[in-house]
Amino acid sequence: MTLTQLEYLVAVDTYRHFATAASHCFVTQPTLSMQIQKLEEELGIKLFDRSKQPVIPTDAGIEIIEQSRKILQERNLINEIAQNKKGVLTGELRIGIIPTLAPYLLPLFAKSFNEKYPSVKLIVHEMMTEYIIRRLREGRIDAGLLVTPLQESGIKEEVLFYEELLVYVSPRNEAYKKKYVLAKDIDPTKLWLLEEGHCFRSQIVNLCELKKASELSTQFEYEAGSIETLRRMVEMNDGITIMPELSTLEMTPEQQKLLRRFQSPAPAREVSMVVHRDFMKKRLKQALKEEIIAAVPEKLKKKKAQTIVPV
Repeated sequence: MTLTQLEYLVAVDTYRHFATAASHCFVTQPTLSMQIQKLEEELGIKLFDRSKQPVIPTDAGIEIIEQSRKILQERNLINEIAQNKKGVLTGELRIGIIPTLAPYLLPLFAKSFNEKYPSVKLIVHEMMTEYIIRRLREGRIDAGLLVTPLQESGIKEEVLFYEELLVYVSPRNEAYKKKYVLAKDIDPTKLWLLEEGHCFRSQIVNLCELKKASELSTQFEYEAGSIETLRRMVEMNDGITIMPELSTLEMTPEQQKLLRRFQSPAPAREVSMVVHRDFMKKRLKQALKEEIIAAVPEKLKKKKAQTIVPV
């Protein structure tokens, strides 16, 4: 039994496809298949049901794969201990980040982090919250940057900053006349929303206490895939939307005229770094966390836990 065989075993469980697993392990499919077959022969049991598509682990395979993940995590810990003793920060950090954070947060810290830690390879994937949590549990990413609280078992949350939610409103909308907006001032039939699956959409629905879609009647319905699309829809049409503070920092003076704040206490979202409870790369994670906090504008750092909108 070798660590390489265990890596192949975990890869097939993660991707549920031999060819895909081989590709991610940078070997040919016959090489990977042969090593797993050797492991099965040594153990005297089948680890995967190959008759199913996608392939699934057998009952015995599930237990052995779980143990294999633990062994590989301990191997990674040995590597981390060695790096700590040498005083060098090296390695690979795989990050998942939600789409409503990525365009505004990544440019603030990515370049400075790479310059400060040239021996660390930062791999960033943009994905929605549910996929970040799933891939953390599968070991396919190391950390996530998203909105909390999630209260997911086995997932640790470390708050980075709080981001106020602002109203972006067309001059043709009644709310434009107000200095401060209340949730009840927002007409649900005029509210532009992100499509289903975005946690930011869920927050806005909770904040505005929206009626069920079936109760609303509009001639034109559109759900956007990005905050920038929502902004453009408000500018070009009548309507209103909600924007996180980071997305407003580089607005032009004309665009800023369309911004309104909620009446105090202003609603906010909690932005955090999340990792799996068995996460090993603690020094890399801490370095990234410190770099993000250093890069965030001072006014966001000073914000305390306010009226946190549930995800």
